[in-house]
Amino acid sequence: MLCRIGEVEVWRLLDMHGPFMAPEELFPNAGADVARIIENHVPGCICRETGRLILPVQGFLLITPHHRILIDSCVGNDKTVPTFPDWHKRSDTRFLSSLAAAGLTVSDIDYVLCTHLHTDHVGWNTRLEDGRWVPTFPKARYLMPAADESVQKVRNTDLYVESVLPVIAAGQAELVDAGHILDDCVSLIPTPGHTPGHVSVRVASRGKEAIVTGDALHTAAQCWHPEWHFRFDVDAEQAVKSRRRLLETASEADCVVLGSHFSLPSVGRIAAFQNAFHWTDLTET
Repeated sequence: MLCRIGEVEVWRLLDMHGPFMAPEELFPNAGADVARIIENHVPGCICRETGRLILPVQGFLLITPHHRILIDSCVGNDKTVPTFPDWHKRSDTRFLSSLAAAGLTVSDIDYVLCTHLHTDHVGWNTRLEDGRWVPTFPKARYLMPAADESVQKVRNTDLYVESVLPVIAAGQAELVDAGHILDDCVSLIPTPGHTPGHVSVRVASRGKEAIVTGDALHTAAQCWHPEWHFRFDVDAEQAVKSRRRLLETASEADCVVLGSHFSLPSVGRIAAFQNAFHWTDLTET
């Protein structure tokens, strides 16, 4: 177990962890010194061999008194992602082994909550069986941002065909908007910009509170530099506004924050710092 928020257990389900892309490519307005800045704030996250930013692709499992909720389903197996060779047509057991380590099987998941519909957040939505894509979690309701689904439906890419449409066809999808309440202790926070319908997740139980960032942030260094654009933000300026608003919310509430792409411990707190914010690993508090 990664941590506990009141009565809610939080487990980390890791799919991949390795060098992704060069910081200069990922944060185009951060300047030529971006790698040094990131390494200064998050030591060890720049690969010495490749110079790329090391990012985990992980989901979070919430075990509440009433439900078992998976937040984001990572890259998955057998998916068509030629742009990223490490993601393309994978065959790996790590993600499902992480689920088993929490004492659960795919049939135990009640909800799959997608913070947004990007390849590394929807991959395990489905798996290939006898040449067909079928929902990986047979009893789950899949909550997907409505604004993202409408965009992906028009694009009709491999992502939609392989990881979204089969869930809809199976009658297991529920298209939702920010503000949706999933459980008596889980609700969605609007953080658009990375995608049109991107949401972060608020968990509240017994006077304790946590926020799961989704892709509102990709590295803790963005706490100090929320103005950095991210290459894959559909609306970079809106993403900056959402990021600042989320950081302000987390700082004012002094709540636990779980970074969807943050390396272990992946959990920390955010405090206001000069004109930006400061991240502290939970293990340091």
